Amino acid sequence: MAKSRRSSSRCTPSDVQGAWLRRGLDQPGGKLPLFDERGQRVKKATVEACLKAGWAERWFDNPLKPDWLVCRLTETGRTALDGHGHGDATPVGEPQDDARQGALI
Repeated sequence: MAKSRRSSSRCTPSDVQGAWLRRGLDQPGGKLPLFDERGQRVKKATVEACLKAGWAERWFDNPLKPDWLVCRLTETGRTALDGHGHGDATPVGEPQDDARQGALI
């Protein structure tokens, strides 16, 4: 059986993760959006994978919507974006089940 390439040592975001993280580059404090360009909520798997990798961090709790993760880009995330697109690292695992989302990037 082939060994999975997915591990916690990955240092490059997937295309979907990178697109979400890049949206925080020009925002005050590196705030990451809750919704994508089409008005759809950013997938929880994307947010959680970026939190786990250290590319994003929880910023504050939203008392009106406690299930929403308000996050911001970290310095580690900025560094990971610098290397994004080189193809030399495996992206952090998240389901890539929405081909349309990748096409909009």
